[in-house]
Amino acid sequence: MTGIDVAFDGRLLTGCRRRLRYPFDGGRLVIAARAHDRVGAARDAPDRDTAINMSGKTSDDQKKLSAKDITKVLDRYRIASGDGFKLADHAPDDLFPADLVKSCAEDLLQAGVARLAALQEKLYANGTWSVLVVLQALDAAGKDSTVKHVMSGVNPQGVTVTSFKAPTANELAHDFLWRISAALPERGKIGVFNRSHYEDVIVGRARPELLGQSRLPPRVAQDVRVWERRQDDIVAFERHLANEGTKVLKIFLNVGREEQKKRLLARLDDPDKTWKFDAGDLKTRALWPAYHEAYQTVIAATATPEAPWFVVPADRKWFTRWVVVEAIIEALSALDLQPPPLTPEDRAANAQARAALERD
Repeated sequence: MTGIDVAFDGRLLTGCRRRLRYPFDGGRLVIAARAHDRVGAARDAPDRDTAINMSGKTSDDQKKLSAKDITKVLDRYRIASGDGFKLADHAPDDLFPADLVKSCAEDLLQAGVARLAALQEKLYANGTWSVLVVLQALDAAGKDSTVKHVMSGVNPQGVTVTSFKAPTANELAHDFLWRISAALPERGKIGVFNRSHYEDVIVGRARPELLGQSRLPPRVAQDVRVWERRQDDIVAFERHLANEGTKVLKIFLNVGREEQKKRLLARLDDPDKTWKFDAGDLKTRALWPAYHEAYQTVIAATATPEAPWFVVPADRKWFTRWVVVEAIIEALSALDLQPPPLTPEDRAANAQARAALERD
């Protein structure tokens, strides 16, 4: 079969030029033609390792992308310590595995969205943990579309998405983490920050004149260690969140300069996308080296095992989205979420409810 060969309970479907399999305890997850079929199949399958056949061959020489391989993909982009980190070492057009094609990556994404939906249900039912996903990027890197595609199958009741713009007058009247704390996800939910507290150490580094608008006391604003102090505050803040049951992962969508130019021009050329264009983006683009230096410094200073960064190549949106969904799946899977246990009283009440329904 030259198309995708994916089965669960004996059903086969075709769709892409390569083969893809998700075995779960001898069964195989269907990557179905409709999103709700995908979600349903994932919810019926355990949260176990996945193995993906990406070649069009049916013999023993099939190339397999196993769960360990997916971990290798994430490890390639994971920054859990700033020691030796150099942003320049991370190519915006990197692709791993190198022979992954768009059609299969899109199917992988949909399978991942289904599995994420199943894990989010467990997170909600468990009601003790929360997950915070921080998205940072330069303009036109694809933050909005990543959120749209990755969270497309998740119950909206279990997700909050917060976009942080330039601080308001009220926000400037408080410390820089004040507005962040107010938007944190509650237990049982996933919170996504489209930009975040990192704007307060990245934008200011690239554009130091903005620090004068922060309403900080002059002695604080003029301290040469102002950014280092804020970075220390962020590390302590994220450690506090981890200690209180919030899983934190931070994702930098690493778009290349030429790809950004291409996307900005596309916005100007397409009447349906022109509204997305902001002339202010060109000011940021003119400061490309300064912004990259800021990201280099901040990622190195704030990458920790409990709140790692993922520097994800963003020149191919289809690849970016798959890596992001796998990173979130990994974070949720590590929590070993279990439904809340039933008390004897719960079981007795359920038995009475069953008896009443059966008599009805």
